[in-house]
Amino acid sequence: MSELLCICLIVSQYENDLADLKNLKIRRQGTIAVVEFNQENAKVNTLSQAMMNEFVPLFTHLKNDESVRGIVVISAKPGSFIAGADINMLESAKSRDELYEMSRHGQEVMDQIEQSSKPIVAAIGGSCLGGGFEVALACHYRIALNDKRTTFGLPEVKLGLLPGAGGTQRLLRELLLSDALDLLLTGREIKPKQAKALGLIDVLVEPVGTDEDNIEHLCAIAIEKVNQKISKELRHRQPSLMENIKSKIISNRHVRNYILSQAQAKVIAQTQGLYPAPLRILDVIKQTLEHGITVGFSAEAEAFADLGMTNESKALISLFHGRTECKKNKYGKAQREVKTFAIVGADTIGSGIANVSIDKDLQVILHDSLSDSLSHGRSQIQTNYQNSVKRNRITQADYSRILSNLKCQTTFDGFDHCDFIIEAVFEDARLKQKILDQLERLIPEHCIYASNTSTISIHEIAEQSRRPEKVIGMHYFSPVEKVELLEIVRTKQTSDDTICSAVNLGLKQGKLVIVVNDGPGFYTTRLMIFACVEILSLLKEGLTPKDIDQVTRKFGFHVGLASLLDEFGIDIIAGCIYRFRKIFGELLIDSSIIQLLQIFVKHKLFGRKSGQGLYIYSKDNKKENNPKIREILKIISTEKKERSTMEHIQWRIALRLLNEAARCLEENIITSPTDGDIGAVFGLGFPPMKGGPFHFMDTFGIFNIVDLMHNYQLKYGDRFAPTQLLINMSQENKTFYP
Repeated sequence: MSELLCICLIVSQYENDLADLKNLKIRRQGTIAVVEFNQENAKVNTLSQAMMNEFVPLFTHLKNDESVRGIVVISAKPGSFIAGADINMLESAKSRDELYEMSRHGQEVMDQIEQSSKPIVAAIGGSCLGGGFEVALACHYRIALNDKRTTFGLPEVKLGLLPGAGGTQRLLRELLLSDALDLLLTGREIKPKQAKALGLIDVLVEPVGTDEDNIEHLCAIAIEKVNQKISKELRHRQPSLMENIKSKIISNRHVRNYILSQAQAKVIAQTQGLYPAPLRILDVIKQTLEHGITVGFSAEAEAFADLGMTNESKALISLFHGRTECKKNKYGKAQREVKTFAIVGADTIGSGIANVSIDKDLQVILHDSLSDSLSHGRSQIQTNYQNSVKRNRITQADYSRILSNLKCQTTFDGFDHCDFIIEAVFEDARLKQKILDQLERLIPEHCIYASNTSTISIHEIAEQSRRPEKVIGMHYFSPVEKVELLEIVRTKQTSDDTICSAVNLGLKQGKLVIVVNDGPGFYTTRLMIFACVEILSLLKEGLTPKDIDQVTRKFGFHVGLASLLDEFGIDIIAGCIYRFRKIFGELLIDSSIIQLLQIFVKHKLFGRKSGQGLYIYSKDNKKENNPKIREILKIISTEKKERSTMEHIQWRIALRLLNEAARCLEENIITSPTDGDIGAVFGLGFPPMKGGPFHFMDTFGIFNIVDLMHNYQLKYGDRFAPTQLLINMSQENKTFYP
């Protein structure tokens, strides 16, 4: 009786001492303390400064409290255990020394968790990433809710960093070297079953009902596991015979060095050595393997501090913020929710749009006037989801449910009940106008009409519309299933509610959404065309497509820009340039480039879709230099103005792109540098480690950019003349970002 009274008094003391906690909750289950992460005014938990200020003294309190025999850490937020460190906290560090101390402090906190004499069980439901995963790895036992929202990973490499609170060391201890390197170097997230198979999770817990029910169920099992740890009934899973054999092999120094050298070669091949973080991760791992974990912790903190001060990390963090912004709808709430929509055109883009919609519980009608195209589109969608079943991403029941949301037809039946129409036919203005006119007679008054186009003015398409306020552009990128960006195009007549509905639909499809104003090529295509024109000029001066691909990849483009021309379609590019020339004149192009394009089109050198363009493509998708291109360029080549170094070629292409990005902001085609950076990186493949055109200009210095443009203008003409916006910013020493 006295023991029970003692516990009650202690609980009362907890309530008094810890009543002011804002980001954590604590409750007692007998001698077990349950610590709940519940960050104030946030959808997800992060290891913010406020969270850490509460967690560290609370943990010390529990560690010293003799009435507490074990601890459970869990989240009160469904879908989020801890999503990682607070990026704003990282950015607040002004020096390398601050970052070093931040890392060392994080290591000390995790070490205290790991060295606790009281068993600590992590009960994980939702995203367990970055610093959150480091917390879990420091705990003595880990259980996880086996649902879609629960994921594990150390994505710091995607921010140009590495785990700074001991994550590199504990992951290396828990996994085979090859598995640890895979997670550290890619930053990829894994699902609960894979985490369990790797030995990162001890027990999987199946969902039992609502979010609240699942959290309580998870907590109850965690408490049970803590009690078993206290009574010595529970031990970590022992490695299998095969795991022991693999571990023995990898412990051999020569084998380890071979794995590390192969990983380094792969990193350099994939990144051109332009990302410091993966190479530094390899260095930290090597030091750990050679000199032990004490040296490893020190190397991790040193690397974290160094990487945090790099331009590459700052650029990637800027993109992280941009992505966050582009996942929000700035236009408020739509008047009507989109539940059923139709797609007109079942080719690659149309079927791709359907593919990213039907798994979001949207009812989709896929229409095409040609039954063969419709059949091919449906087959492609089915294949994609069948592959997801094979890879255990979805179940067979999921597959059946998802495909039940798709209806394929050659008629317009049911269009009178649609909330939204996306027309995705060939780039032909008259055809698009004809379809709009036809469908406006069928669709209900509230229905929004979007045209998927990369080049045709939305104002032109909607010229004869009965309700132009309901017409909008939605520029999807191919392949729709893989390219995250969606460029929404508004005209002066497009209503805010129409934009809001289009943005909502794009976000539901999992897209990063930017909204731009109507204009020639909108934003992304316009940048692409100006870069293409300079590439054609360089080809005319004697460079090969392979030269262009090599130097642009060395600049940081994931795909060489000559190859990108072939993917986009040289005939499409030619059509854009013909139209754009009437608007931009000599600022864009001279007549000799028009002549070159006409020759390409005459010989049907359209790119991959025609089997040949700047390259020749075989049936197995391999590409080789096209001898026809060599012969054509010999005939019309011009004398080089100077020796083309790699840096010179890179700047000629980059300056055209940067200048046009600034001009788009100046002309209000885009409304913010953030949209410009996200659009260029995720739509065109602008080098992520440079943060996008606007972030790059800030980093390099706008004064320096303008100076380079003036120099190139003297050599190559007024197409390199800096836009007035850049001149003004240079003179006033301004930047695009604060």
